[in-house]
Amino acid sequence: MDIQKVMQTGIQPPSAKPKSTGTEPSVSFTEIIKQRREEKAYERFTKMIDNIEDQGKILAESRTVEDLRKYKQLVKEFMEDAVKQGLNLEERRGFNRRGRTKLYKIVEEVDRKLLDLTNAVLSKESKGLAVLDLVGEIKGMLVNIYA
Repeated sequence: MDIQKVMQTGIQPPSAKPKSTGTEPSVSFTEIIKQRREEKAYERFTKMIDNIEDQGKILAESRTVEDLRKYKQLVKEFMEDAVKQGLNLEERRGFNRRGRTKLYKIVEEVDRKLLDLTNAVLSKESKGLAVLDLVGEIKGMLVNIYA
């Protein structure tokens, strides 16, 4: 009796749900969550790149050790987050001649450029353009990581 009352109210039992016609896209909940996470990660990485760029401009003007420390900290946070998030590296994963992945090569290049930047700032003889050039190279590498 109770089942008939439910049927009369218009509520359909799970077995009586209308079948999909096949024209509707089938998007799973996990795909939607994954897409939202990727969007948030992209926004976060974009904001981090903007912060790095702003600090790089400040560093190019002032060339102080304190500004260099802040810049290096921002780059370090970006790299840690990029490695933690993976940044779709499984799609771009490749090996160099020594069998190491490209990610490690990019991280090594960023580290080397940060050392060059540190030496340029500490020498106090370098021009602001040289510091800005190194900042630009580092930014390019970071953009290459998440693009």
